[in-house]
Amino acid sequence: MSAYIPLAHRALIAISGEDRRTFLQGLVSADVEQASSHRALYGAYLTPQGKYLYDFFLAEHEGVLLMEIEAAGRDDLIKRLSRFRLRSKVSLAPKDDWQVYAVIGAPEREAGSVQPWEGGLSVSDPRLSAAGQRVWLPAPPDLPQSEFAVWDAQRIRLGLADGSRDMIPEKTILLEAGFDELRGVDWEKGCFMGQEVTARSKYRGQIKKRLVPVEIAGAAPEPGTILTLDGQEAGEMRSHQGGVGLAVIRLDSLERGPLSAGETLLTPKLPDWVRLS
Repeated sequence: MSAYIPLAHRALIAISGEDRRTFLQGLVSADVEQASSHRALYGAYLTPQGKYLYDFFLAEHEGVLLMEIEAAGRDDLIKRLSRFRLRSKVSLAPKDDWQVYAVIGAPEREAGSVQPWEGGLSVSDPRLSAAGQRVWLPAPPDLPQSEFAVWDAQRIRLGLADGSRDMIPEKTILLEAGFDELRGVDWEKGCFMGQEVTARSKYRGQIKKRLVPVEIAGAAPEPGTILTLDGQEAGEMRSHQGGVGLAVIRLDSLERGPLSAGETLLTPKLPDWVRLS
């Protein structure tokens, strides 16, 4: 049975004006020209040095681009983007009349497909269809409500990052968090902020660690806890829910057995979509 989960830590930005696409195109990793009322994109806004700042979903509704990002960073991102407006005919504003919800248990749709629904939009997660749907609505959907922990454990098992809970602003490189396989970078679109470093990390094989799911045997380590293998540092804990979590793990440690954090053992479980260089 389908159920919804409020995602209070996510929020929307409305980007309007006739220059909205050309303005955003040179700033983010996704090909903004592909966003529409039928297709949603996954992408990121980076530092000039190619490090993660914010990731987002992007679609269009009635001539306005809608961007879903972390609620805590929304004002900061609007401020950062506004610095590049110059004479562009574009407006950026919080969209607080719609809220963000997740829907789980519904039939899978093509990743990134968008449909009108209950006065808003139903967006199939553009990373993986198995991740379910985000719905952007003026009121909670007409479905039973479920718990945040249910949704959180599902996305962790799938290996999907949840913003700064799993990616460290100004430190994480996109390809460490699967943005290549999850179509979060468009390699054909041309330049964007941080593009040079992102491309170099791909074509020179510079990725040495990856964000992957782990099964946890014991007390779950707090985010930021160093994980070891044979007494050597091998990774770092990120978010967790129940007996599963996400951790950034060195590639040379992924297949050498469980990692440790005190008495806790953490066994990497790579999703099918992950491709290791």
